[in-house]
Amino acid sequence: MDYEKSIHRIGRIGSVIAVVFMLGIPALMCAVYDMFPSASELLLFGSGLLALYVPTGISEVITYVPMLGSASYLTFITGNISNLKLPCALNALEMADVEQNTDAGDAVATVAVAVSSMVTVAIILAGVVLLVPLRPLLESGPVKVAGNYMLPALYGCLFLSQVTSRAGGTVIRGKLKAAILPGLLVFVIHVFVAPVNRGLAILACIPLCMACAWVLFQAGQIRVEHVREEKGE
Repeated sequence: MDYEKSIHRIGRIGSVIAVVFMLGIPALMCAVYDMFPSASELLLFGSGLLALYVPTGISEVITYVPMLGSASYLTFITGNISNLKLPCALNALEMADVEQNTDAGDAVATVAVAVSSMVTVAIILAGVVLLVPLRPLLESGPVKVAGNYMLPALYGCLFLSQVTSRAGGTVIRGKLKAAILPGLLVFVIHVFVAPVNRGLAILACIPLCMACAWVLFQAGQIRVEHVREEKGE
């Protein structure tokens, strides 16, 4: 059995097991303590969350799967995608100089996501054990100020990985031009018309960004150059 078939088989099995545990444990607790919510309560309290997270979830699958490949199974099971797993995977692909959606790229991304997951668990475990001794330090002013910059720093790393034109064995020139029109459109609508749901905005921007990239590629504004082929000539 080749790598692609085996990794997808293991990923599907792992996803089913994860879903069973995620839904089974709350259901078991509700059954043991006889506290199942009624359908009206689920609809009342869940409709707002579904309206927010269903578009976001769909957009994340459409957006992240092409970048992560088979590593998407482990990524979606463990969570913390945009602020941890995706930057780790993209940085690993960049450092290994491999292309996305290849066996080598999938293997590198999977290892990166797995290592980041283990590091996260280790840090959480250490935090639980050391929470009381380190509480004065964690509540100090400098640490609070530094904590405010953690998410911007993570998104900055993700942005820089997208700004670079290198993509494995190819160099993509001018790829950021495809995001100008979708970005301006979302900004104008969000600021001057009405606030835009993040998930819906991503869903709308994906086909628009793809269309802009295709038009710019046909016009010669976006160019794809094969580095390894050039070196061999």
